Order: sequence, then C-alpha cells, then structure tokens
Amino acid sequence: MTAPLATAHLKGPHVDFAALSPLLALLGGAVIVLLVGLIGWRWVRAQLVPALSLLVLGAALGLTIWQWGARKSIVSGALRIDDLSLMANLVLIAGGACAVLLAWRSLAAREAAHGEWHALLLSSIGGMSLLACAQNTVAVFLGLELLSIPLYVLCATELRREHSLESGLKYLIVGSVGSATFLYGLAMIYGASGRTDFGAIAAALSRGGLASDPLTLTGIALCVAGLCFKASVAPFHQWTPDVYEGAPTPVTGFMAVATKVAALGVFVRFFDIALIPAHHSWGPAVAVLATITIVVGNVGALGQSSLKRMLAYSSVAQAGYMLAGIVVATRLGVQAMVFYLAVYLAMNMAAFAVIVARERETGWGDGIDAIAGLGRERPLLAWSMTISMLGLAGIPATAGFTGKFYLIDAAVSGGYTWLGIVIVIGSMISLGYYLPVLAAMWMRSAPAGAGRRGGPPPPAEALPALAGGSPELDLAAQAAGVAPSRAVRVLGAQPEVALVAIAAGLATIFFGIVPEPLFRLVRGAGGALGLL
Repeated sequence: MTAPLATAHLKGPHVDFAALSPLLALLGGAVIVLLVGLIGWRWVRAQLVPALSLLVLGAALGLTIWQWGARKSIVSGALRIDDLSLMANLVLIAGGACAVLLAWRSLAAREAAHGEWHALLLSSIGGMSLLACAQNTVAVFLGLELLSIPLYVLCATELRREHSLESGLKYLIVGSVGSATFLYGLAMIYGASGRTDFGAIAAALSRGGLASDPLTLTGIALCVAGLCFKASVAPFHQWTPDVYEGAPTPVTGFMAVATKVAALGVFVRFFDIALIPAHHSWGPAVAVLATITIVVGNVGALGQSSLKRMLAYSSVAQAGYMLAGIVVATRLGVQAMVFYLAVYLAMNMAAFAVIVARERETGWGDGIDAIAGLGRERPLLAWSMTISMLGLAGIPATAGFTGKFYLIDAAVSGGYTWLGIVIVIGSMISLGYYLPVLAAMWMRSAPAGAGRRGGPPPPAEALPALAGGSPELDLAAQAAGVAPSRAVRVLGAQPEVALVAIAAGLATIFFGIVPEPLFRLVRGAGGALGLL
C-alpha cells in the first residue's frame, strides 16, 4: 500500500497567473511599498513611496487592460474574471490613484508613516478587487475583510486628531457588526443550499421551493443588512457622516467611491446570480430600502455646514440611486449601475480634491466658509467644484445626468416606474444642498481672517484686470521675489491636488456630453452575468 502512495505524483490545482495578475500586482506592490517605506531617508518616504504606489496602480491598470474581454473562472471557480470585475478594477485603480495624489503631502501619511499608509491603501484596493470578482461565499468574506481592516486603520491615521481616532473606532465597531451580520447570513444560505458557489446556490434554490424557505429568507435578509452597512444604505448608514467627517479627507474621498464599487459589485453578482431564484422576495424589499435611502440621504444633507458631512449624506442618497440597477435584475440595470459608479468617481473626487486644497490653504477646515469666495481666488478649483455639484444633482450636460437617466430607464424597463419617480424627486431635493455650495463660491466673499491654519494669512491671489489687477506689477513683484509664480497662483502650492480636481471635473463634463466610450465599456459588464 505504501509503495504506490510513495511513487504517486501529486498534482496541484492549475493556477491562472495571467488572470490573477492585477490582484497579485496590488498585493505584491503593497508589500514592496511597505518595505521601501522602511528606508530612513526622508525623500524616499515622502516622494518615492507615493510615486511607487502610483507605479503599482499603473501596473495593475495595464494588467487589467491586458485581461480585458476574458471570461473565465479561476481558483477552482471561486473567482470570476469578466468585464464586470475588470470594469470594477478600472474604477478602483482610478480612485486609488486619486487618493495617492490627494495624500501626497497629507498629515495622515506623515504621521502614520508613508510606507504603512500606502501599503494599507493598496491592500484595501486588493480586497475590493477580490470582492468584485468573487463568486464563492468564502472568497466573498475574505475580500470583505481584506477591504475593511486596512480602512479601519486608514480612518485613524491622523494620530493627534481626536476626530480621526474616533472615526476609526466607530468604523471598526460598526464595520465589524456589518461583517458579522453578513457572515451569519452566508452561513444560513449555506445551511439551506449546502453550497458555497454562486451558480450551485442558484441551482439549489430553484428546486423544491427552497427559495421561499424561512432559513433562506432569513439568510438573505442578513446578507442585505451586512452589505448595506458597507454601501451606506439607510437605515444602516448612521456611521457614515461621523466617519466621513472625522477621517482624513483623502481617505474619505477614496472610501466614498471605492467601498460602493466593491459592495455594490458583490451585491449585484451575489443577488443577481446566486439568489436570482428568490428575486420575487428580495427585489421589492431592496426597492423599499432604495427609496428610504434616497429620502434619508437627501433630507439629511439639507442644512449641513460641513462639506464632508454633506457629501456623506449625499453618498447615502447616491447609493439609493445605484440600488435601482440591482433591484430590477436585468442586464440594463447592471449596465446603468456600473456606468453610474464610474461617473460617480469623477464627480466625487472633484469635490473632495477641492476640500483637500481648501483645508490646507485656509483655517476653516471642511466648513462651507472654506470655499467662500473661491470663484474669485481660485477659479479653476471653483469650476471643478461647480461641475461636481451640478453632476451630483443630475443637471444636463454632466455625466451625473446621463447616469441618472440610465438608472431611471433601467427602473422603468424593469417594472419599477415608481422607483424612477423617486430618483427624480430625490434629485430635485438635492438642489437644496448643492446650490448653496455654488452660491458660497461665486456670490460670497471669503470670511475675514481666513488665513492658513496655524500660520499667517496666505498671500493675496492675483486679481483679473477687470477687478483692478495689474499683470505688470505682478511680474515686477515676482521678479523681486515677493509674489508667487503663475503656476502657484493657478494651481496652488500643491499642484497634484488641483490637477485631480481639474481632471475629475473635465471627465464629468466629457462623459456627460460624449458618454459613448463609457457605454461601450459597461455593455460587457452587463452581459457578464449570464443568468440575467
């Protein structure tokens, strides 16, 4: 008996490294960035580590494009590489690159050590990428934890600021509750179906009335609650305003988009594949949740004086809009949701980049006074914020309008006309908190004493000639060394932040006027779920 066993050739499972390459690049890059961050030279930590993080994201982007068009299951069917997961990768990588640029000179990255900060960011993106391609409940939970744990730490990386530590603790507690709830739901679904693969779960639920079994329905309800925690869906959104306000702004901007991409990505794959036989049970319930989320998010944002809290409630409302694409369980719904996630990245990053710039330039933090008079002082930033607010409100000629129109079309085509009407009403209410931001930038003057935090007031910005400015005197002053250069006046002392704001604003306009390139990308994502 022992001789055959000794001479037997053990054959391991086939590993498709090409399909896994984007995920391997992110996680391997996180290790490299962490090790480079241990080098003692200040220039290496402050400049090389962020540049290396961008290089890692660029490598992951190239590998994602290399795999574009692939439709295959890997790791014994636990992961699915298709246009949906690859499109989610593109959005996550773009969001990560914006976060790296916004945090390049941030206090959080310095206090937490640059290597650790960027390694945590890349690890979180790796978890999100894993979650978006998971088609097995075990892989889903691994991705969820790999996403969440680095974010808990990133929220608390401004170590000397009480609100940052508080936000990290709140997110840890609430996120742990959400993860535990989701895991309990997965356990119940496994108990009912006896399967962990999404396709096998769908096959089991379609037999013998198992889709309406109380154990299955309880598991579905707990899974909905757990994913709603992650996606900031009401009434599981209570943590969102406090965490968004307290976390470092680059982390907040990243969380606002990336966590939704991951949570809604696995939401659509899990519910529209594994739980599609029970759609008659969970579809109307999720539609009601979407309605509550739209109302709570838009009403909660009214009257907020903190821009980050306002955008937190706005993100709650946006999650409600995107749920419409999941509720209908159609190919059009998936395409509309993925399209909106992509344009939401541009609209949100434009707003948060402006907030980052003003937090560092003024003493008003993220309050609305920080952007008062911005149209006169920094017109490029003001235009970026204006485009962002108009896009989030769904004004025509912006990508936000196209995305909401797409979602409404999907809702009406899927038999949820009333949900489409709710989206329209929610967009109307949102003007009540987006327009005051525009009024503060273009119609108010900067408050007196709005100097740099902890320092003297910033040098006066150059005025246009119509407002009494003199380019000749500016040049003379610059030659004498008492005035900033034109690049500094236009982009500010931190040009990478201004470039993120400007690029995101331009993308919002471009995809609002010429959406066809993005339409072509999301069509494949809609066809990735073969059971629809």
